[in-house]
Amino acid sequence: MLPASVLILVALFALQPRGTARIGRAFGPIMALWFAVIALLGIWGISRHPSVLLAIDPRHGLSYLISGGATGFLVLGGVFLCVTGAEALYADMGHFGAGPIKLAWSAVVFPSLVLNYAGQAALVLDGAPISDNIFYRLCPSSLLLPLVVLATSATIIASQSIITGAFSMTRQAIHLGWLPRVHITQTSAEGYGQIYVGAVNWLLMLVTLCLTVGFGKSDNLASAYGIAVSATMLITSALLFMAMREIWGWSLVAAGAVAGVFLLVDAAFFAANITKVAEGGYVPLILAALVYGIMLIWHVGATTVSARLQDAVMPVETFMASILERSIPRVPGTAVFLTRTERDVPPVMVWHVKHNRALHRKLFVLTVTTQSVPWVKDIERLTFEEIAPHFWRAAARYGFMERPDIPALLEHAHGLGWAIDLSDITYYVGHETVVPDEDDKALPRVAEALFAFMQRNSAHLTEYFRLPMDAVVEIGRQISI
Repeated sequence: MLPASVLILVALFALQPRGTARIGRAFGPIMALWFAVIALLGIWGISRHPSVLLAIDPRHGLSYLISGGATGFLVLGGVFLCVTGAEALYADMGHFGAGPIKLAWSAVVFPSLVLNYAGQAALVLDGAPISDNIFYRLCPSSLLLPLVVLATSATIIASQSIITGAFSMTRQAIHLGWLPRVHITQTSAEGYGQIYVGAVNWLLMLVTLCLTVGFGKSDNLASAYGIAVSATMLITSALLFMAMREIWGWSLVAAGAVAGVFLLVDAAFFAANITKVAEGGYVPLILAALVYGIMLIWHVGATTVSARLQDAVMPVETFMASILERSIPRVPGTAVFLTRTERDVPPVMVWHVKHNRALHRKLFVLTVTTQSVPWVKDIERLTFEEIAPHFWRAAARYGFMERPDIPALLEHAHGLGWAIDLSDITYYVGHETVVPDEDDKALPRVAEALFAFMQRNSAHLTEYFRLPMDAVVEIGRQISI
């Protein structure tokens, strides 16, 4: 079975470049059939022992948990595996939107799962042996093979939600400045969430194959999966409290009361699962630490580079005076300088004049920032002002679910009254090379080297901002951190 699992995983990841829209159209009907089948099997099991429906009353579970002592508490670690997979809802929220996920969960997934679990419990109450997988005992023997095939297909398809969720969260982390830029392919014009991230896809495949070969079978992964999912849900409950306070404006008492219920339940499940660290639970903890370490190094490094650039700006009056004093020729056309600086003349413009000894007649300095919101209203997208004759400074704002499009932004600025010829624009971008600073070390030497490596291999700004390739000038520069 292990070689077959490896082949299936390789095939699944190899399909991703085709786009999740095409994959979804192929997989959707199979998943609809799967949930219909497990619901019908559950109903058949319930008919054998209808009183099992009384188990929906949470008092039975609380009674067992209270009277069971340490054993009852540890059972939570095994029971928790029944809800694994729900964490993928949050990952895919940004990919498909909240509406489809709410509808699918409420109308199809949750009712089917409850019916099937109740059906399995009914068979146990009816005296069925539990030595083998009780799920397949719900199925008539003549239909067992088709059910195995359907279950295998559903398992493969379920992995798709994790992959698409990883794509979506990677893009959001990039926009928020927590990961280096990578090449992102838009696989469908129907929805912005339909994307493919090659670097994430192949890295995820490598890790998945290593785990599959290393653990050998899914039972050995139970401890690792339990800790990963319980920690995810615990963090989600903590974020719910923060959202109640900072976004919805709830009082401390109200937010604490609501979120506290979820935190209590999630903390209990996490505590029960944390006892399995030595049995494989260390794997998600190590992987999480590695991912967080990479994100932290990139964020600190990028923030430090931005701070260094802010220190290198030149006042507009000083710059324009030097242009006149040195008789720098002003050539026809418009130059758009993309920079991280938020004031005065950016270093990329100073270096351009220093090396090229010329400057366009019309100048447009643009700073693009990503807000901690999914979408920014068009009316709030762009602000600009003329800080000197034919010299504009602009600030563009995007949400973390949006991809910047500078040419489209300039058309928007033109519509707001920026009188320039859109067909005669040259874009200037800076390419920073990080070098060590012995006097002021923002990062340890190893972390600094890793940040420099990520920066050298990140996707080009030209692609990220959708700039026309034949109208871009890149200026190299060294930044010490």
